[in-house]
Amino acid sequence: MLSVDMRTLLLSVLIGRLPERCPQPLKKEVLAAMEAWRQATESKDVAALGKLLHEDLSYSHSDGKTETRADVLAGLLASGKREIVIHDPMRVYGKTAIVKADLDFINRESGEPSAVRLNVLHVLLKTPSGWQLTAWQSTRINR
Repeated sequence: MLSVDMRTLLLSVLIGRLPERCPQPLKKEVLAAMEAWRQATESKDVAALGKLLHEDLSYSHSDGKTETRADVLAGLLASGKREIVIHDPMRVYGKTAIVKADLDFINRESGEPSAVRLNVLHVLLKTPSGWQLTAWQSTRINR
């Protein structure tokens, strides 16, 4: 079931009104969580990433494949070396944060870097454990 904050955000989007933006300290918290996510993903730190992923995570890749939290954690070690660059800002509404970003995933598995640019919507919830990623939806951007 959706939390009250998520329902409020979804209803606000549907009627065309978003809640007022939050104070800068909350934005800094979310940016710190996103930076921790980036570092854990790049360094393949399963324990650190596990703390940042919500139990109800829905992680949808640009090819349409959707994974659970367990799938993402299991696949982290099998993936190639990645470098992630986040280009866009984010918004926070109470205990819900939306980070809409263009990401460059630079895979260095074979030695030669291959870059994939994605437009990604991250949804984070503030939980007793801190900010956790609860949804990820990506779309490949053609260069």
